[in-house]
Amino acid sequence: MSDVDDDALADAYNKGLELEKSGDQDGAELYYRQALILDPSDPGGVSIRLAAMGREPSPQTMPEAYVSTLFDQHADVFDDILVNDLGYCVPLLLRELVRKLDLGPFERLLDLGCGTGLTGVAFADCASHLTGVDLSERIIELAYDHEVYDDLYVGEAVSFLKDFEGDDGTQSVWNLVAATDVFPYLGAIEPIVSGAARRLAPNGYFAFSTETLPESKLAGRDYMVGVKQRFAQGEQYLRKVLLAEGFVILAMDPITVRLEDGEPVPGHLVVAQLAAG
Repeated sequence: MSDVDDDALADAYNKGLELEKSGDQDGAELYYRQALILDPSDPGGVSIRLAAMGREPSPQTMPEAYVSTLFDQHADVFDDILVNDLGYCVPLLLRELVRKLDLGPFERLLDLGCGTGLTGVAFADCASHLTGVDLSERIIELAYDHEVYDDLYVGEAVSFLKDFEGDDGTQSVWNLVAATDVFPYLGAIEPIVSGAARRLAPNGYFAFSTETLPESKLAGRDYMVGVKQRFAQGEQYLRKVLLAEGFVILAMDPITVRLEDGEPVPGHLVVAQLAAG
């Protein structure tokens, strides 16, 4: 059984949220820190809120408990929120970019953070075998309903790249690893980029989307939590990490990732190839 006082945790989180919305950041910080003491696994993501408020440095990644809770809670309306409310179409943008680059078809495609399967559907016509991975068990159930994945797993993206073994006990590899709308939950990208490099077949491709902020706001930082509690990464940081892991960047196109309060959220759509060697 859990030792967490769920009522006290919910009370601290809700009071913090109420005070933050009212503009009382000092009061909000006090209650958010109480919530962290009550449950350091941070299912409410208060560490991210503290970073967005400028009260803590940006962590290297979002708490796994928070991401899992967030997507489990919104699973049944996930597609409707993303596509209809936020104007999200990154999987289709990525499919078109791959077509323009004249890549594929792919024998094996790994869809990290697959969600309900939007990227799987977009690439179903150019991948012989599709594997999907997501942290939310409920989301994976909905992805199964699309009937485009050959294999589906519940797991965190970086851990999956590091630890997953096939039925024969060998380290599986893929020709294309896709990660649409994953980087905004990661912060530091070194683990996922190096993990993708290890899992790619020779000359394989890593394709992903990011969100970004103006350099004036990043202020020399590689990444930071923005005001909407999502990570933004700088372009030079992306290039540096990809090159260090042996990737050749085929495209790094500026895109509008989605809308937030009616305003476009800028980001990048990236396709990189693992250099032979």
